[in-house]
Amino acid sequence: MLRSLGADDERFKTLHFRPGLNLLIADRTTHSADTDSRNGAGKSSMVELLHYLLGATSQKHSLWTHKALARHRFQLIMDWPGRSDPIKIERRPSSLKVYLQPDVSRSATPDLFGQEFSAEITLKDWQWAIARDLYRIPSPETPVSGRTLLSFAMRRVNSGGFLEPTSTFSGQSPHEAMICLSHLFGLDIGLTTEYRTLSQQDATRKKLVEAAKDPVWGKIVGRSAELRGEISAVEQRIIELRQQVQAFQVVPGYEDLRRDADAVDRQIRELRDLDEVERHNLQQMVRASTDNMEPDDRYLEQAFHQLNVVLGSEVRRRFDEVRAFHQTVVHNREKQLREETQRVEQRLAEREQERERLGKRLASLLQTLNEGGALDALTSLQSVLAREQATLEALRNRFQAAQTLEASRREIESRRLALEMAMADDLNNRSALTSEASRLFNVFARQLYGQSHNPYLAFEARKQRLDIETRIDADGSRGIHNMVIFCFDLTAAVIAHRNGRGPDFLVHDSHLYDGVDERQVSAALELAANVMDDEGMQYIVSMNSDDLHKAEAKGFNPAPYVIEPRLTDQPNGGLLGFRF
Repeated sequence: MLRSLGADDERFKTLHFRPGLNLLIADRTTHSADTDSRNGAGKSSMVELLHYLLGATSQKHSLWTHKALARHRFQLIMDWPGRSDPIKIERRPSSLKVYLQPDVSRSATPDLFGQEFSAEITLKDWQWAIARDLYRIPSPETPVSGRTLLSFAMRRVNSGGFLEPTSTFSGQSPHEAMICLSHLFGLDIGLTTEYRTLSQQDATRKKLVEAAKDPVWGKIVGRSAELRGEISAVEQRIIELRQQVQAFQVVPGYEDLRRDADAVDRQIRELRDLDEVERHNLQQMVRASTDNMEPDDRYLEQAFHQLNVVLGSEVRRRFDEVRAFHQTVVHNREKQLREETQRVEQRLAEREQERERLGKRLASLLQTLNEGGALDALTSLQSVLAREQATLEALRNRFQAAQTLEASRREIESRRLALEMAMADDLNNRSALTSEASRLFNVFARQLYGQSHNPYLAFEARKQRLDIETRIDADGSRGIHNMVIFCFDLTAAVIAHRNGRGPDFLVHDSHLYDGVDERQVSAALELAANVMDDEGMQYIVSMNSDDLHKAEAKGFNPAPYVIEPRLTDQPNGGLLGFRF
């Protein structure tokens, strides 16, 4: 139960709660003008501050985000499951921590003097402690939200908490609400979670089907068969790259070795170029040696004889001298060509040996380089592997999207039908729980509207989701709608508390009673007081004094339940003690 709500600002009206019914009243003073309103008295602020101290996150336009409250330190004292002494919770809007005394977020061992440690913990740890201890949620991975469950115990008008009995804020997913309500009523959470999963898959499928009509988007998503082949190819490349990375050896002085190999290769190519020139010259010299023949001068005598010219001895002697000189020249040329040919052949042989030596050196260097590489090369190889892995992840995402796109509506419909049957079977198996909840709702509603009405709370397995329907057979006015919420919240709180799945308190603000007939206000307060006494629970409700007087006129006695202080419509009479 909640014990007290306070702040370190002396202007704050500290509220002290007790078991059973607690009425926080906002009065209209004798000094009030016609324009004064009790909307700023702090009735809804009480609910907001309780949510804040029980793990609510800061949201835009929330009460505690106002700069006027930035330095305030708010405090809640409450009972805690499994403890005989209450705990103290403190939060300051300027801090992201929650102060607990003692720290119930984890199993704490008392010191030698039996004292338990206090601690400032994160908001996330505090939210999990609430879910674990107040609602007996077994694991943080459970889809049930402790904060959403608290919103069924303390509805907030600013969030749209009084729009529907089965939702706690406007725009809430019905699947999220049903998961939490399944926990409160003891139904199968797994089945309601499966409803949500199917709904998400169907929504995704519809969006993809619509998007696939765009030719560009169609290429982005692709077809699952093609993507499956691409995935296999990329997986094979990744396997090969991983093997290369694992087998890669970093060679010391890799760059120096590579430069040596380049230099040796250049030398080999230069020697080959020289050999090509020398071989060409050698061919020319061999051809010249073959063509170096003595000319035949015997045709001269025949020519002169035919001309009847007789050559003298002097002429013949000169011919002999010329012939001898020419033979000498020819012999010298042959000798020179022969010697030069030998020198060329020797140089060719020497260069061939040098090329062979350089080739062995180059082969050794290349073998060393092929066996490993530089560190930069390994880094580049790892970068390629990382890119391929990113490509694979992207392809897998596209493949999943393509599979979702190609999943037929018939398949989803089939799963929904199977889920509907499973939920129906589960409701039959848990009929004792649902019947008790329906009975309580019926009893509570009849006490408000009489025995002539036939109110009901129904649990029905549908194809889209579990449906919880609430109804009071009347005119459907706003007041009756609010009383449906009252009966529903009271039923859920009692069922959950009886079975250890929820806390022992329920909080409403005055907006719940807007538009409600004074007879039903009186009956609702009387009912709440009796149920709280019977169940050992606590019901805290804020109310304008005008509405309370109407209920009092119908026979309700508020005296035992009104808590102090009473709020007023004056600037310093509200819960915070000032207005901003």
